[in-house]
Amino acid sequence: MATELDELLGFLSTPSPQVKKAAVDIVLGLTGSDEGLVPLAARADVALPALSRLLRDPPELSVPAAEALINLSQNPTLADKLVLLGAVPTAMDMLYKNADQKVARLLIMLLANLTQLDSGSAALVQHVKILSMRHVSSSSWNEVEKGTEVGGTTKGGMGETEGAGEGLAGRVVWAISRKAAWGWMQHQSIRAMDASVCGRRMLSRAAAEDTFEHVASILVNISKVQAGRKVLLDPKRGLLKQVIHQFDSTNPLRKKGVSGTIRNCCFEADSQLQNLLLISEFLWPALLLPVAGNKVYSDEDRSKMPLELGNALSHEREPVNDPEIRKQVLEAIYLISLQEAGRRALWSVNGPRILQVGYEDEEDPKVMEAYELIGSLLVGNGEVEQS
Repeated sequence: MATELDELLGFLSTPSPQVKKAAVDIVLGLTGSDEGLVPLAARADVALPALSRLLRDPPELSVPAAEALINLSQNPTLADKLVLLGAVPTAMDMLYKNADQKVARLLIMLLANLTQLDSGSAALVQHVKILSMRHVSSSSWNEVEKGTEVGGTTKGGMGETEGAGEGLAGRVVWAISRKAAWGWMQHQSIRAMDASVCGRRMLSRAAAEDTFEHVASILVNISKVQAGRKVLLDPKRGLLKQVIHQFDSTNPLRKKGVSGTIRNCCFEADSQLQNLLLISEFLWPALLLPVAGNKVYSDEDRSKMPLELGNALSHEREPVNDPEIRKQVLEAIYLISLQEAGRRALWSVNGPRILQVGYEDEEDPKVMEAYELIGSLLVGNGEVEQS
């Protein structure tokens, strides 16, 4: 015999928009408490497909459906079921096509939860590859930068970007990797991100916040798997360089996401060091400036650095207060320095001197350990600065 919950879930598929709206609002309310989540989880075989289908509906239905799925996907078992149901490509496709900023924000939060699973990250990377092969050529990227419409709506190269390029890379990676896509987003306050869980507390925040901020969580998640790192490090795509450009963001979630993504990509330094060093002009400032301390460096020190570092270190700077960011960039430097060519590259920008000065100002024990690990590596290899 059908229960009241079965009847409610059945209404999610009714032809009547009014009935669907009432039903999805009730389901959303149930996902807001453990008492409601337990019976919904028991009927996940019905609830998850019905809610996923609503993502393709207008915002009055897709918004509460996405909110409910965000809450449900905090449960790893339910998140895995959603991945198997194809929720990742569905969310990415809708993100690519949908211009509603509230819907876009919620879809990104859902993807941030799903990509915590290796299966979710793999599904996302595979979808990017498929869409890339179908839709994007190098000329397409050039057109996007000029503000020409490519597979979406692009409002000028330096204006609002509603969609461009290859699915996620066009709607999501593009969003975090191009400053133009963020220029119109004024509100950038957000708590620091660790495991990128987007839950009920996040849903109460004002819609005026940065729509695409949780892309940072997605990038960290996909860069934890080798396939994701391979996509980000592909020099033909140039995605990692574009991600690094976001490191000067005032949004701590984005900033931490960039440092975590770089660190994860550096796990490939043994085989991808050349690709990493191809973007040295952008990579070294992103890695060294957060751990350079606040002092003004001497003319002698700066004369041994490239301009992008020397200029930044010629005056006092705002500190990077999050110790996790400092620790992540130091871990990235260590992974690069494990390779002989990586150590030579570090010396070539006077990196050890920057680390020495930064270490003198550091107070966090775990960050100090990360400095010391690099120092031990350099000393252990008997390397000294060339006079």
